[in-house]
Amino acid sequence: MKLGTINIAYPIALAPMEGITDTSFRIICKRLGADLVYTEFVNAEGLVRLSEKTKHKMFFTEEERPLGIQIYGGLETSMEGAAKMAEEMQPDFIDINAGCWVRNVVGQGAGAGLLKDLLKMERVVSTVVKAVTLPVTVKTRLGWDDSNIKIIEVAKMVECVGAAALTVHCRTRSQAHKGKVDYSWIPKIKSAVKIPIIVNGGITSPEIAKHVFESTGCDGIMIGQGAIQNPWIFKEIKSYLLTGNHLAPASLAERIEMLIEHLKLSVQYKGERGGVIEFRKYYSGYLRSFPDVAKLRAELMKYDKVEPIATELGKYLEKYSA
Repeated sequence: MKLGTINIAYPIALAPMEGITDTSFRIICKRLGADLVYTEFVNAEGLVRLSEKTKHKMFFTEEERPLGIQIYGGLETSMEGAAKMAEEMQPDFIDINAGCWVRNVVGQGAGAGLLKDLLKMERVVSTVVKAVTLPVTVKTRLGWDDSNIKIIEVAKMVECVGAAALTVHCRTRSQAHKGKVDYSWIPKIKSAVKIPIIVNGGITSPEIAKHVFESTGCDGIMIGQGAIQNPWIFKEIKSYLLTGNHLAPASLAERIEMLIEHLKLSVQYKGERGGVIEFRKYYSGYLRSFPDVAKLRAELMKYDKVEPIATELGKYLEKYSA
């Protein structure tokens, strides 16, 4: 898949997820095989109002490249300003969020709210494309609901106004993250446009990834929820696609080692107390399926420093390493 200066055959991307895909998590996923990563989605209104908290979401390190900054908003003027500010950070591309289903985002006419007004969506994408020199990509859904699936029309439109690629979450806005994922639309989209098409939604195993590639002819895939539960999924998919064999699951020792590495990165970029507290949401993914995990998590939640957490994890590993 070619995207500006990026040229990766069948990339496996980490999806942008609010509150999840911060710098530390993106670095971990890159180290575990992710080809493309995206920032959390960045509010265009916050950027043009010079919110430091919003601007900080665009921070990234060189290790994370190739990386896209994802912006969202319902006003062309704000999206134009936000795109120019994002370009100043020198990412590899800029992504427009036209798929977020959350009510307060949709209520602003942003995210999946753009699917209710395709003329407005066209103006937003066109404005951003014209505002920057970097490649601009779009991430969206099949449609607003089952009665309003207009993804073919959307794909043609974003290609026409200059988008460099399109990511499709193969559910409707009304489904949110639930319900059946419908990949059958992807071959139809591929027949309608020439820009690369990335598939998102429900890809939680190497088998599903292989099925998506083979059945849709897509140019890449994007992993969201599956990466939270298992950051090793990128390596696992690549191994399975290349050899047809499964990698051995990460051992308890490997999971704890990676957990601590991730925790230290969180502290590096957010300070010790903030980094530890914000890291708490990742414990479940790293430690799932091991004995007495609920009890361990409850113990880890007591701490706001790295050292006692590492000590507790060491005790747990010693007890259950067999």
